Amino acid sequence: MHANITPTLDAAKQVRVDLAAAYRLIHRLGLDDSIYTHISVRVPGTQDRFLINPYGMRFEEVTAGNLVTVDVDGKVVDDPLGLGINPAGFTIHSAVHAARHDAQCVLHTHTVAGVAVSCLKDGLQPLNQWSMQFTDRIAYHDFEGIALDLSERERLVADLGDKMVLILRNHGLLTCGRSVGEAFKLMFNMERSCRAQLAILSTGAEVIRPSHAIAAHTAGQYDRGYDKVHGTEGGKPDSEWEAFKRMLERTDADYKN
Repeated sequence: MHANITPTLDAAKQVRVDLAAAYRLIHRLGLDDSIYTHISVRVPGTQDRFLINPYGMRFEEVTAGNLVTVDVDGKVVDDPLGLGINPAGFTIHSAVHAARHDAQCVLHTHTVAGVAVSCLKDGLQPLNQWSMQFTDRIAYHDFEGIALDLSERERLVADLGDKMVLILRNHGLLTCGRSVGEAFKLMFNMERSCRAQLAILSTGAEVIRPSHAIAAHTAGQYDRGYDKVHGTEGGKPDSEWEAFKRMLERTDADYKN
């Protein structure tokens, strides 16, 4: 018998709770960067508004109730703490939300492993099961400096295209999701893939490189798994995302406040 893990909430409240959970989990897993980087989610029923963290708060301080609502033009609609938002975060996240209406959630990190791989000419390589899921599914965007220039948005979304994963060269990682859970899981696997790649290459030993056909087959298997939960047919419970949130319940239950 499976417990009813997440109580029924209206859509607006649920995305707030899920977004706050993602912030806490990114901190819990050591993937945050002080008060920088961001996770955003589209406000249900809108195409031009999204939720993002208040500028100056660490990820472990984010709750469902203190998230800031902003539109794609930069107008703050609701700011419970009056802290505003990070302009660089707005540039990146507004670009994706404005151009990609399928991207309900956008998650960006600066981790040691992610930044290191973003500096490699070949980027992420399909060397293992984790990284093979991203075969032919990663876009790349060249570094243009700190993302304060709004004109960069056009180039960023052009490079992203229809993909759900973007490596910002010399900068970090970005994932999109049809839900908060999907964006988080993609980032969790991207981060593990980057760490594994650095560990593999650091040995200096000869590397077994699977064929492109096998890597592409593996990526398709992952796609079908994600689609069963987050795709248009949907309907399958997201057991992995629910398990991550249960982990929070034991130490960070206030994220829902």
